[in-house]
Amino acid sequence: MRLSNDPDDRAARKRPPGWIASGPQPAGARGRADLSPRPDEVLSFLSGDWRIFQQRRGHKWSLDDFMTAAVAIEEGRSRGNVHSACDLGCGIGSVLMFVAWGFPEAKLVGVEAQDVSVEMARRSLAYNGADDRVTVRAGDLRDAAMLPEGATFDLVTGTPPYIPLGHGTPSEKVQRGPCCFETRGGIEDYAAVAARLLSPTGIFVACSGAFPKDRAIDAGRAAGLTCVRRVSVIGKEGKPPLFVVTVMRRTDALVEVPPMREEIFRARMADCTLPPEMKAARTLLGLPPAQETA
Repeated sequence: MRLSNDPDDRAARKRPPGWIASGPQPAGARGRADLSPRPDEVLSFLSGDWRIFQQRRGHKWSLDDFMTAAVAIEEGRSRGNVHSACDLGCGIGSVLMFVAWGFPEAKLVGVEAQDVSVEMARRSLAYNGADDRVTVRAGDLRDAAMLPEGATFDLVTGTPPYIPLGHGTPSEKVQRGPCCFETRGGIEDYAAVAARLLSPTGIFVACSGAFPKDRAIDAGRAAGLTCVRRVSVIGKEGKPPLFVVTVMRRTDALVEVPPMREEIFRARMADCTLPPEMKAARTLLGLPPAQETA
């Protein structure tokens, strides 16, 4: 999942000859020195031809971000369209930009506490030409001043860290510790903020740990949200889930509480080939067909 556009990078070489990326095109650097990768950075593929700045030794976009965005775009399109969206704890902006790419007319805002990630996300948005409709606010998502009362969104996304403090040693590498460990809260905090920001018909799509199994559902319930869909993501067929992606709605906006849809998503088959659901997700997010490894 980690792709770089270095000339000799295998991701660039794997783009099939003649394949044309879908979706909006990036604006490019346009002569701006700050929109070229620095020595410690790569300018990686994201959706279609859009790019994202990433630290060579820092946090990079991963399957968590890919799946959260895929479910969010799928759900948003199934409901008609998304005109406004918010990504909580947006990091370097991967989910934020996946969604912006998927809904090219929408206005979006991300909230991120790590200054280094905020700066990189803003540069990526400028490179892609989306900074006129997508903004990143620097601060703690739990601070109500980040998104004042009255702001509502059709879609709220979040990929909160899901390792509680005290359950391991946080990485000292740039960005990585807070991206994995709950230094500024976990799914409970994200759900509470999302409940305040959702429009009556809005949806909250979030990634969380696979264990304990119902933690995300319980977090949503405590915040006044009802889980309507849960996708358990398996890295390879036959293995236990890596994480879950849940779709929630405001309980007070549901005339009738629907039964929760339970789904399994396999990233790879047992023989390492791609299952139909992964092929469909790659197409949805503008990634090229992957070469099979079996």
